[in-house]
Amino acid sequence: MTTPLRLFILSGEPSGDRLATDLVRRLKAIRLVELSGVGSGELPAEGLVAIFPAAELAVMGVADVVARLPRLLRRIREIADFIIRTIPDIVVLVDQQVFSRLLAKRLRGLGWKHPILLYVAPTVWARAPERARLIAPLFDEVLAILPFEPAAMRRLGGPPTSYVGHPALAELQLPTMPDGNTIALLPGSRQGELRRHLPMFRIVAEAIGAAHPIALVTLPQLEDRLTEEVSRWSVPVTIVADRERRAELYASTLVAASAAGTATLELALAGVPMVATHVMDLVQSLTYRRLGRPAVALPSIVLGRPVVPEIITGRAEPQRLLTEVRALIGDSARRAVQRGAFAELRALMEVGTKDAPRQDPAQRVLAHLSSD
Repeated sequence: MTTPLRLFILSGEPSGDRLATDLVRRLKAIRLVELSGVGSGELPAEGLVAIFPAAELAVMGVADVVARLPRLLRRIREIADFIIRTIPDIVVLVDQQVFSRLLAKRLRGLGWKHPILLYVAPTVWARAPERARLIAPLFDEVLAILPFEPAAMRRLGGPPTSYVGHPALAELQLPTMPDGNTIALLPGSRQGELRRHLPMFRIVAEAIGAAHPIALVTLPQLEDRLTEEVSRWSVPVTIVADRERRAELYASTLVAASAAGTATLELALAGVPMVATHVMDLVQSLTYRRLGRPAVALPSIVLGRPVVPEIITGRAEPQRLLTEVRALIGDSARRAVQRGAFAELRALMEVGTKDAPRQDPAQRVLAHLSSD
């Protein structure tokens, strides 16, 4: 009988849960897996009994981290002690860059010699390039979801990095008959995002809801809260929380307004024209200006050109967002240009680059079992 792979996996937010679940399912197709760690979403159905609620790690921005720092540091000690005590074969930390870095540092300080993998590369290519060398001793490998990241990490002296793609490549398809009539709103999933974005998205919905069906895309665990929220809006809004329904929605979506983040990548892979937005906290605003106001929408970052219009501000600007959404609704040529760019993006992400071809994340995990 094959010895089970004892996997510790940590994910603190929905985008990470999705990557973690995909990884676990890929591993289970190859061998038995015993799970421990932190995570939510579909991970419990895969056998994960979380050692504490994953929601405690769902923080965004320096201000959120500082506010929860004492609890986060306590959780780092608890997790490190758990890992040292239970000795999993391999540790996979999914995103949560600050938390993951501090946890890996503590484990190495306690003498942990077994593999630690980071799933989702830190954005060292956009800011703090010196961080690549700092994390090199902490992680045996980084699994990147963007095709240019292995080259960037290598150039900056970071850990070995492999491109593994994204589960949305299999889940979402480019439409054969684009241009439906629905407007999709994706306000984000973290508490700070929802607090800052929902009032702005409400103004957009109420301004165009008479001419277009409005759908708000969210997660199952947020469905009840957002259903109650939109019941106070003056236009009907359909809540779409199920992933299969989300794919169906995208096939009939004319334009989306989305919080900048992983959602923009998923929309692009589904061929949905969009406007990206993000309302920053003070620290994020200062960093954004210091870096010269770079692109933040992932399709633009991957393709290296401004594919998606962005409204990145320190305060909500609903009229500006509404203007951009209306402009995209009324301009079929602009939508066609975006869809062409998204097809290019999808082709690149399907195969990776010559120097970093796409690999199976499960195989990258298993490659470390004989090297520790």
